[in-house]
Amino acid sequence: MAIHTTYDVVVIGGGHAGIEAALAASRMGLRACLVTQNLQTIGQMSCNPAIGGLAKGQLVKEIDALGGEMGRLADLATVQFRMLNRSKGPAVWSPRAQCDRVLYAREARKTLESQRNLDLKQNTIIDFETTGGRLSACVAASGQRIECRAAVLCAGTFLNGLLHMGDWQLPGGRIGEAPALGLSEMLMKQGFEVGRLKTGTPPRLDGRTIDYAHCEAQPGDGRIIPFSVRSPKTVTNQLACHLTYTNTNTHDILRAGLHRSPLFSGRITGRGPRYCPSIEDKIVRFADKDRHQIFLEPEGWDTFEVYMNGFSSSLPEDVQFNALRTVPGLEATEMMRPGYAVEYDFFPAHQLHYSLETKVINGLFFAGQINGTTGYEEAAAQGLIAGVNAAQKLNGGNSLTLGRDQAYIGVLIDDLITKTPDEPYRMFTSRAEHRLILRQDNADLRLTEIGRELGLVTDSQFDAYLDKKQKLEQITSLLHETRLTELAKSGLLSDPKLKGSRFAAILKRPEADLQTMFRESPQLGQHSAQNLDDDLLAAVEMDVKYEGYIQRERVRAEQVRRWEEVKLPAGLDLGGVASMSHEAREKLNYYKPKTLGQAGRISGVRPSDTSALLIHLKKLGQL
Repeated sequence: MAIHTTYDVVVIGGGHAGIEAALAASRMGLRACLVTQNLQTIGQMSCNPAIGGLAKGQLVKEIDALGGEMGRLADLATVQFRMLNRSKGPAVWSPRAQCDRVLYAREARKTLESQRNLDLKQNTIIDFETTGGRLSACVAASGQRIECRAAVLCAGTFLNGLLHMGDWQLPGGRIGEAPALGLSEMLMKQGFEVGRLKTGTPPRLDGRTIDYAHCEAQPGDGRIIPFSVRSPKTVTNQLACHLTYTNTNTHDILRAGLHRSPLFSGRITGRGPRYCPSIEDKIVRFADKDRHQIFLEPEGWDTFEVYMNGFSSSLPEDVQFNALRTVPGLEATEMMRPGYAVEYDFFPAHQLHYSLETKVINGLFFAGQINGTTGYEEAAAQGLIAGVNAAQKLNGGNSLTLGRDQAYIGVLIDDLITKTPDEPYRMFTSRAEHRLILRQDNADLRLTEIGRELGLVTDSQFDAYLDKKQKLEQITSLLHETRLTELAKSGLLSDPKLKGSRFAAILKRPEADLQTMFRESPQLGQHSAQNLDDDLLAAVEMDVKYEGYIQRERVRAEQVRRWEEVKLPAGLDLGGVASMSHEAREKLNYYKPKTLGQAGRISGVRPSDTSALLIHLKKLGQL
């Protein structure tokens, strides 16, 4: 006899999207259940053992500001920290933590098991039941029927997953784990459009067999800056990463094996990530390059296993092994695990509302790689939004939709829905047109109050936010209102020509930095008792130095937001829109945007098309 169980929300998948979705729904007062094929692999880092990076670090900070878990888990598991892009402007600074993958997964499962209103079950969901067009139950392969009012599908790379390494093929979502079969076909019968994508992973090496003397050491920053405001600001020991390079001998071996590559033989049909190509793809696309970077990254504190970042491959194991042994420092290395590729089904995100609820099945939400993204951070961000909106739907609240000027998360979801990528989507700072106001250091200022309203931000986190906000305002006011009257003994503030200038104006000089000003100025030094840490001063400095640019960006964002307020009526007949291109009509009829702003961001819709649409709406009296 089948077991009948009832929940408000069922989350399918125990990866980074599923973790955030399950925690969000349960913390918002709903009874939730996370169902995964293997409880032992919850929170597993299938590829790179790192959290954050260029633009991805901003996503993690935003997840934390909203009350999510990824940042806190990364802090607990950090083995090395670096703030990337320090040589560039603060708009693109991005935190990245190399993590202990075992410790991260262990803490993730502990967090889930400790959460009220949340159950964990090991099973495989193969079907959905609907009643009156609305999701009513999830059906497991075991025959178990789990009644629910909403579900979040976070299938990762498991939907009809197929592993590739040379001529070898094996069904699987990742090595050693079975794929999820039948679910894609069921969804297609319901009317969903399905596509195929590919991703890959590199070999793992035995660190004891690496000659690090022939590699460049890549130490972490001297000070770890936590992703989460809930993590203690303590400096911990760090493990070193190392850098080495491929060479022409490496490339010759790889080229000789290309005929055995499933990527070039046609066995892999899915599109791979443009910005994270396999090593065999690199030597073909960048044939003029005689070397490529390889980062050797430790997998954790208690293992010798090393991740070979930059050498993703689906070539046969012997070709991988022979090629990597030509790399300086790896001449005698042993390969603990070969690289491989995985193909999987995804569902183009134009089939979703901005809440991440599907347009086809009421109450069913998609999050993560099922929407065409790649990366833990992109998945976790979607999982958080999907979990929140599933809860909001059942609680009768408004969906959480973040704008492109509010968060990288808003950029991510908007890009997925309006641009429908045909390759795995990866977040970059260049995708965010308002990146100067979406810095990693102000994510809490942008989003904590939203998370608090949702019930996801704890009292202690909110108190820390209020304290930071107050101190930022006090220091900023001090700099704008105080003039330099007492010269310092040395340094910039000893210049008599600056006497009488406001400190804010002095700070805008290229050579000025706030920490030095507080240290050297007798006037500012008296305020050191306010417990001003380096991160706080850095945040103030960015706001003051770039306040003119920031204000200009806010004005531009407000102008763009007005287009978001122009609603497009359902069933709008575009045939009567004068001078609109045929492509624009096709795209708008296909994607059915809800606002003029969304319409303008769809690929193929020109500014002249949106102008024509705006004129048409005015003629209809709908503006």
